[in-house]
Amino acid sequence: MSKPPMTIRAHIALCYANLARAHAALDRGAEEYATVDHMIKARLQRGLTEGTMKMGSLYDDERLKMTATQACYYCGDSKHLCVDHLIPKMRGGSDASDNLIWACRRCNSSKGGRDMLEWMESKGRFPPVLLLRRYVKIVARYCDEHGCLDHELSESGESMPFDVRKLPTRFPPLKELTLWTPPIVSE
Repeated sequence: MSKPPMTIRAHIALCYANLARAHAALDRGAEEYATVDHMIKARLQRGLTEGTMKMGSLYDDERLKMTATQACYYCGDSKHLCVDHLIPKMRGGSDASDNLIWACRRCNSSKGGRDMLEWMESKGRFPPVLLLRRYVKIVARYCDEHGCLDHELSESGESMPFDVRKLPTRFPPLKELTLWTPPIVSE
């Protein structure tokens, strides 16, 4: 018997549950995932897929943005900062504060009109966990507002300002992940 096609909701839930597992382990300073991390992932993935649980509020991400050292979210440089759209405005991204982050001119110019995941993939980099968490919440909210969470993942496409299929469901090993891009200390 074949598996039913994955929905956009299930795909987002899998990505977000993996984020929660990584976040919990990184917060503890763990070098490897523990049983509790896998339990967090399994419970959250099931709850998000079934609709019995919700993602954390974007408020936490906004609070972090307001209290963290001003630095590029991509490389950590604190010089020549400007505002960048995670999901580019030219692709339908909004000017809402949750879609705006600090970026140095070099990263902003390099990223151009590309989506954050596209750009980081082209650089061979996996996004920091807290940056990816913000991004996933924006994607989930967009899909909810546009009534497409229960569409098949294969149906997602050109009508969205991002490619939902690019949300990672497989993460690098824990030792290769970072919670946040550390700021570059300038002399």
